[in-house]
Amino acid sequence: VGTFANIVPEVEERVCHKLNLSSAPASSQIVQRDRQASFFTVLALLAGSIEKFATEIRHLQRTEVGEAEEFFHAGQKGSSAMPHKRNPILSENICGLARVVRSNSVAAMENMPLWHERDISHSSVERIIAPDSTILIDFMLQRFIAVMDKLVVYPERMLENLRLTGGTIYSQGVLLALARRGISREQAYRWVQKNAMDSFKKGTSFKDNLLNDSEVMKVLSADEIENLFKVEHHLRQIPVIFRRVFGK
Repeated sequence: VGTFANIVPEVEERVCHKLNLSSAPASSQIVQRDRQASFFTVLALLAGSIEKFATEIRHLQRTEVGEAEEFFHAGQKGSSAMPHKRNPILSENICGLARVVRSNSVAAMENMPLWHERDISHSSVERIIAPDSTILIDFMLQRFIAVMDKLVVYPERMLENLRLTGGTIYSQGVLLALARRGISREQAYRWVQKNAMDSFKKGTSFKDNLLNDSEVMKVLSADEIENLFKVEHHLRQIPVIFRRVFGK
């Protein structure tokens, strides 16, 4: 680093080559800290990605959702005060640690502007955030792998939650079916929305509302409406999504 006043650039290049490193095109007493800032930002993004999954698990484990939960072994305590609790403590831990990794990326950004591009105020910061962020990311990954390895999923609860909607989740299919029959999208939207809102307000079945709607029944048959209320229709492209994500 520096102006090469006492050593030729070839020495730097030779040493870097032996260490399988690239030499900086230009540097002062230190290498510019944008590299480190980029690295810590990547760690923050990785932490955020893990946190996204962990947050979803926490939501799915809520009593009123109950579609998935962290493995809870015999004798484990969810709460010292409430024995019935089964808290997603590992996912909560992951979410908390992600905040630390994110905050460290801000510190790395603060290290970029240095006096005359050569002071060492960055050093004290990096001595903390470098080991902390890398160790935390490793810990978060291992913890998340452990959570996913034993994640408990409740498909029946998923179906039960779908039934709570009264069938309104199938409204888009009904809208498109009406449009394909020549009904304007605006008109079809009004018909479908009215029946969906009646389902919400009165607790009635969305499908039954449609079957009792004379305007809708002039366009669609009962069998056609029945076929629009099959959950399999929404699952048929899952293999494609899996291949995109997992490559098989």
